[in-house]
Amino acid sequence: MTSIDVLLKRNQELGNVTPGDRSTPRPSLQVAILTCMDARIRVFELFGLLQGESHVLRNAGGVVTDDMIRSLALSQRKLGTREVLIVQHTECGLSMVTEDDFKDELEEASGLRPTWSVEAFRNVESSVKTSMERVRRSAYLPHTDNVRGFVYDVKTGELTEVK
Repeated sequence: MTSIDVLLKRNQELGNVTPGDRSTPRPSLQVAILTCMDARIRVFELFGLLQGESHVLRNAGGVVTDDMIRSLALSQRKLGTREVLIVQHTECGLSMVTEDDFKDELEEASGLRPTWSVEAFRNVESSVKTSMERVRRSAYLPHTDNVRGFVYDVKTGELTEVK
């Protein structure tokens, strides 16, 4: 049985028991949460979210990239979000690579060098600050006054705000 088969079986067993409002794509809390794809970050449990309350955007590192700005622009302009919550975390895999080394690895394996940025970082607090500034300075986002960033400790579950 593949991992996808396991997930599909779990979905069938779960049935329609997930609480929340599914009547609209507009998040009732008017917030978009941007975080890392790391499997240790259980966003719905971390914030006690119900379905329909928030947009959840994920990528490697939880960094604000052009694609995250694209998603946030749609989230704000078409679906009513007004706040942005950025959550990066301790022991992130993206802090364990370097931009050039990873691009070299991909180029060696594929014959093509990526045109996109890896967004590798060494200090998670600095990365959160950079991401918050990218949101605040984006010309595409009408709501940039309530942007907050946090570091999630994967060992303790604590959230620490980055100012």
